Amino acid sequence: MTKDNDAVELDAEAETETVDADAEEEAATSEESTADATAEDADVEAEPDAGADAEAVGEDAAVDDVDPDAVEDVEDPEEDASPFDDDVMPDEDADLLIPVEDYLSAGVHIGTQQKTKDMERFIHRVRDDGLYVLDVSQTDGRIRTAADFLANYNPEQILVTSSRQYGRFPAEKFADAIGARARTGRFIPGTLTNPDYAGYIEPDVVVVTDPIGDAQAVKEAITVGIPVIAMCDSNNQLSNVDLVIPTNNKGRRALSVVYWLLANETLDRRGAGTVFALDDFEDEL
Repeated sequence: MTKDNDAVELDAEAETETVDADAEEEAATSEESTADATAEDADVEAEPDAGADAEAVGEDAAVDDVDPDAVEDVEDPEEDASPFDDDVMPDEDADLLIPVEDYLSAGVHIGTQQKTKDMERFIHRVRDDGLYVLDVSQTDGRIRTAADFLANYNPEQILVTSSRQYGRFPAEKFADAIGARARTGRFIPGTLTNPDYAGYIEPDVVVVTDPIGDAQAVKEAITVGIPVIAMCDSNNQLSNVDLVIPTNNKGRRALSVVYWLLANETLDRRGAGTVFALDDFEDEL
């Protein structure tokens, strides 16, 4: 494995707080049980298939797996009724990658009705209905920072994960676009830590769609000592996350937009000359 760490300088605000992996898993599980389902596409976590672990995971099969085997996403009529907000960032003249209206129409700014202390600095305000509004200008800036970071890695050494149903298609498309690897759906314990497992891989960096749903991938990344880039909603905790992209990480359109922009920005920094359209990242359901 090779990566040019010297060439990379993370955003001064990027989180490098690392805590005990078990404490993170406990926090993730607690957050999952209280997470608000008022974003554009709420997730209902299904029970994991216990039998899937028993196949070819070796000694790591005993690792607690909080990542669901399947996730059902349903659209929330409340958000569909009001995706636009007049006040979503402090600087109205910010130079964004796309027009602010495009971020808003995708619901990128819409958080949950819970917020963590870790995510406070990425929240612009709270709506009358109790939903926290993420600062779109910070989302835009962190997409650029993450692209700068990823462009310094060999494409095949980047791993993208998504347990959430609505994140699976754009995550896979992102991986295909930049030449990375994707593990969507249930993340099998031992994927990063058990060399005896047939699906064992050794990436240099992991991109996760949600630190709660992808807690197993985050835990294993920390165990083997590789950085984690995570798309985080207002209810996420940032322990064990090295670089945050604040966004609605439950909405189908929001995830499509963020993965689309991240792919194009990463390719741009590589000088690839390839530009994808948003339609390429939107799954036709």
